[in-house]
Amino acid sequence: PTASSRPAATVLPEGLSWLEASALGRAVRGAGVWSYATINLAHIVGVATLFGSVLLLDLKLLGLFRRVPLSIVSVPTVRLAAVGFGIAALSGLCLLATNATEYTGNPFLLIKFGAIAAGLANVLLVRSMRAWRDRSLEPFAPLQKRQLALAGGVSLLAWTTAVTAGRMIGYW
Repeated sequence: PTASSRPAATVLPEGLSWLEASALGRAVRGAGVWSYATINLAHIVGVATLFGSVLLLDLKLLGLFRRVPLSIVSVPTVRLAAVGFGIAALSGLCLLATNATEYTGNPFLLIKFGAIAAGLANVLLVRSMRAWRDRSLEPFAPLQKRQLALAGGVSLLAWTTAVTAGRMIGYW
């Protein structure tokens, strides 16, 4: 059977084993005593940058900071969130690769990845909204305000869940 026809309960442990045995896993484990701590610090900085930016943007979408145009808030927050996500994703992959098989059966890993997927899907949804594309043309119609607020709430829930689950992984 192919990987796509097997249940996730089988594919995930195989993927974690492959990742741990990969060149990346071997490189990170062999990089010295400070490598894990340095990569962990990069992950924390990436997550903080991502979440801080997302929090500010989501609060704006939810209706706070009414005097500040969305077009002004969105420029730095979207850029910083993208940089933070890139740092968090790359460093997170390195951290996971060091001992990936230890996370087999850890429900928080699946919750974290699911929440990240939901957050990224929400980004794509927001980018497809007319209100987002026309954000320099405020004020928005009531329906557009509700759509943006809903997207902001979903985003806040998804990224808060991802951060919380990520923190809980170590306690499982």
